[in-house]
Amino acid sequence: MKTILVLTSGGDAPGMNTAIRAIAKVGAARGARVMGVLAGYDGLMAGTFRELSRAEDGTALVDAEVDMMGGLGGTVLGSARSARFRTPEGRAEAAKQVAGMDGLIVIGGNGSLTGAHMLAAEHGVRVIGMPASIDNDIGCTGMAIGVDTALNTIVDACDRISDTARAHRRAFVVEVMGRESGYLAMAAGVAAGADAVLFREQGRSEVDVIDRVEQVIRAAFAPPRNKRRVLVIKSEGIQIPCTRMVRILQERIEDDLEGVDVRATVLGHLVRGGSPSFQDRMIGDRLSFAAVTALLEGRTDEMVAWQPPLPGGTATLDPSVRLFTLEHVLTETQALHDGTSPVIRARLALMENAEGVLGL
Repeated sequence: MKTILVLTSGGDAPGMNTAIRAIAKVGAARGARVMGVLAGYDGLMAGTFRELSRAEDGTALVDAEVDMMGGLGGTVLGSARSARFRTPEGRAEAAKQVAGMDGLIVIGGNGSLTGAHMLAAEHGVRVIGMPASIDNDIGCTGMAIGVDTALNTIVDACDRISDTARAHRRAFVVEVMGRESGYLAMAAGVAAGADAVLFREQGRSEVDVIDRVEQVIRAAFAPPRNKRRVLVIKSEGIQIPCTRMVRILQERIEDDLEGVDVRATVLGHLVRGGSPSFQDRMIGDRLSFAAVTALLEGRTDEMVAWQPPLPGGTATLDPSVRLFTLEHVLTETQALHDGTSPVIRARLALMENAEGVLGL
């Protein structure tokens, strides 16, 4: 019987459990045994595995807990960022544990996929990657597992914050996750009707950022607009602490805009949690189907991508899913982070064009 390993690594993302369940079911249906790796690459080095499903006498058998976990947030396999795996000795130990297996599926972000690529390149491990990152900062995929749920959480929180802001005539600066990528701030800002969106890729200095937000607040609360609330969404990639920004803004406007308060809310890890949305479950299921199929067909050192924003890759049976080499994925991911990718340039152009609309 063929045996497939699956692990989750790096930051957890809603939909990881959906993907694990789908991999277990598709693997068993194809006559393979699926083993889950506990605690990411640390568990892979230690050989800490648990059976998720198997095929027995032509019957696919799935663990009862696995069958129920598709709607849970987080990852039941656990996740960890492993310093030891970054060493050649750690990767060699991991490769020993995979010896005799028919392949490994890695669900995670940039660091996790880098580890998968190194296992394939250095030790010949057969590996397929799946993109899972709420920041949506992985190259070659239009959407990663976890992004849609995170956005729904942010938009819901901003709607609630807007309710109380209108009641008291307040401006709120809401910080969301995204150190290297401002995608969550951009997308949520449009959906929540924010007055301004701040993200690292804009390349603004602290002085420019605070000046811009002050202008937005003044224009919104002063006649003739007389708005009841101002909502500013800030990506954590903007290094100015929310408390510092709010203090400076309050000092600047308190003499001119009587009765207007500026407050801050940091959503933080709240954005990571919660049951995955329909979109994340659907993407997780379809990427999993393609990943298992690719692995059993003998493919390796590739990632399954959802509706790629750029041409290329290899087609699969699913028209929304294509395969890209992990080397190409990692190169494009770096381009997303350093701003040279046409994908990030297109996002910036759209946000620049929308900036004059957001504050209305």
